[in-house]
Amino acid sequence: MRKINEIFYSLQGEGFHAGTPAVFVRFSGCNLKCDFCDTRHEEGKDMTDEEIVEEVLRYPSRMVILTGGEPGLWVDDALIEALHKAGKYICIETNGTCVLPEQIDWVTCSPKQGTVLKVKRMDEVKVVYLGQDVSSYLQLPATHFFLQPCSCRNTEEVVGYILQHPQWRLSLQTHKLINIP
Repeated sequence: MRKINEIFYSLQGEGFHAGTPAVFVRFSGCNLKCDFCDTRHEEGKDMTDEEIVEEVLRYPSRMVILTGGEPGLWVDDALIEALHKAGKYICIETNGTCVLPEQIDWVTCSPKQGTVLKVKRMDEVKVVYLGQDVSSYLQLPATHFFLQPCSCRNTEEVVGYILQHPQWRLSLQTHKLINIP
């Protein structure tokens, strides 16, 4: 059983796949307590892998995004295999503090200061920018590096930083800007 906060269909609002239709599987619970997190960690219902796949298959998108909370606390080879058997392309949004199944198709790591990263592979790094030193994140083994304003509040500051540090790209939470889930 896995504790699921919600499963819904929308457009990916941020990062490399922004604008892509996707089924979001939002897990409850996290090993970090970030002030800006938008997950209601205490809410959720226990679901089997079969129930998760059945719900995901209600939607036409091939892309499934495992998010949270921290999905790394919940996902394993069995769930990834079940989603792959259903023909899904699996992305995960993780803080990087958990070891992940190797078969995940796309890994978005959103590291937080003061944590130890255990994720072995990452395709993109997405950092919520609050004025912290982010230069060390450019050493991570990813291909794409995004800075994101915190809940759209400090966009001007983030744009200014990126203009001075062009190794970064801007990631906006477009789902919040256009008011979709």
